[in-house]
Amino acid sequence: MSSLCRLIRRSFSTTTTTTASATSLKSLSENLYKERRLGKLVQKFKKHSESDRFRTKTGIYEDTVRRLAAAKKFRWIEEILEDQKKYDDISHEGFAVRLITLYGKSGMFDHAAKLFEELPDRKCDRTVKSFNALLSACICSKNYDKVDGIFRDLPRKLSFKPDVISYNTAIKGFCEMGSLDDAVAMVGEMEKSGVEPDRITFNTLLNGLFEKGRFSDGERIWARMEERNVVPDIRSYNAKLVGLANERRMSEAVELIRKLGDKGLKPDVFSYNAVIKGYCGEGNVEEAKRWYGELVGGGCAPDTATFAVLVPFACEKGDLGWAFELCKDIFNRKRLVHESLLQLVVDGLVKETKIEEAKKLVQMGKSNVYRQYRLRLPSGE
Repeated sequence: MSSLCRLIRRSFSTTTTTTASATSLKSLSENLYKERRLGKLVQKFKKHSESDRFRTKTGIYEDTVRRLAAAKKFRWIEEILEDQKKYDDISHEGFAVRLITLYGKSGMFDHAAKLFEELPDRKCDRTVKSFNALLSACICSKNYDKVDGIFRDLPRKLSFKPDVISYNTAIKGFCEMGSLDDAVAMVGEMEKSGVEPDRITFNTLLNGLFEKGRFSDGERIWARMEERNVVPDIRSYNAKLVGLANERRMSEAVELIRKLGDKGLKPDVFSYNAVIKGYCGEGNVEEAKRWYGELVGGGCAPDTATFAVLVPFACEKGDLGWAFELCKDIFNRKRLVHESLLQLVVDGLVKETKIEEAKKLVQMGKSNVYRQYRLRLPSGE
């Protein structure tokens, strides 16, 4: 009986300790999130990093570095990430990959490359995982001119083969730099190396080709995808919708979006945005309005990109009433947009002597709790 009691007490004690530890980590995370003074944030982060469990929390690292990068405090990003090298975790490739990735997302590729070179000295093996992180960091930091060299040289130098993630990352880099032919050629290289292209491979190519107006090339990649029995998903169809809209083939775009349900897929905000942008390009106000209504009625929430297309279009067409309603929707849905987008509507309302609506929009901008917009009425109003 006494041994059973001890077992129960030990179990209860362990559960209590684990719960307390989880609560403590949560409070640390909230403490960092609420810290507005970035210098103080850096010091707190370094102090909290002394905890083994804190160093397992990828999300806290990402959020902190993102905030510092947004404020262009790159010296402080370097301070907290370099500080991590003193812990034994750096000998584990997963931890090193996290730091390389964070440097890449901050646009600090030289630091990412330096860390990659240091890994053997820190008793960390370099495999295709850290290579993929370095390649991604190169692209995130827009060092496109280095992508091909890294992809060609490092695997041979370090004696490993690129995997499907490596190829997909390189393809993304080629697409982003506009080297679409090199991106397409990479699929042939994959197949020769015994690496099977997957849906991400094809979707990346479809996005690049259709967006850049190379519709026939996009269709060839689509056919190639089907030949390999890779089933298109909503991202695939969204890429094609963009291509059709760019080609002003709106009847085909509408037919395609209507048939998504037959394929077991549901249009998302990107699907609707493609159609809306296509009709705006045609100058068709009624269809743009109708598809905005379908977006909302279809259970999707318009995003920042939706409003970035529709608001200027409504102003251009002189439909300031609709533009005003769209702005109210922006605030009601808590979307963050560029201040100039809202100012465009204020100016248009004043020009049409709709002063009360203009004043109301200025006030909404000032009282918005998520971001204060400094909208202004023309002098004298």
